[in-house]
Amino acid sequence: MFAIRLHGLHGLLCAALAVALATPLHAFAPPKPGSNTAAAKLVDINSASLVELKTLPGIGDAEAARIVAARPYPSKAKLVADGVIGMAEFTRLKDLIEARQALPPAAKKNPPR
Repeated sequence: MFAIRLHGLHGLLCAALAVALATPLHAFAPPKPGSNTAAAKLVDINSASLVELKTLPGIGDAEAARIVAARPYPSKAKLVADGVIGMAEFTRLKDLIEARQALPPAAKKNPPR
């Protein structure tokens, strides 16, 4: 191994650059849907709470409320078709969300036996 002498800001920047260059690129990539990590759990736009929706990148109070107000969604692409979110936002979220089929109100009250 080699030793890095840290002298002021220049030495600190050199050390940070060395660490960044030694880190594989896949370490910076978001987890892929379907992987076995807890972070890869998809958010169901038909049943997620406001708090769960706000865990998505770029989704705040207003966006989460719009998503909830326009439910149910037959597909996640319906978010864009209905004007709930824009295409750029959808592109960022499409691998993090899903649209499971929501149960009709009568089915929720009287589950089959």
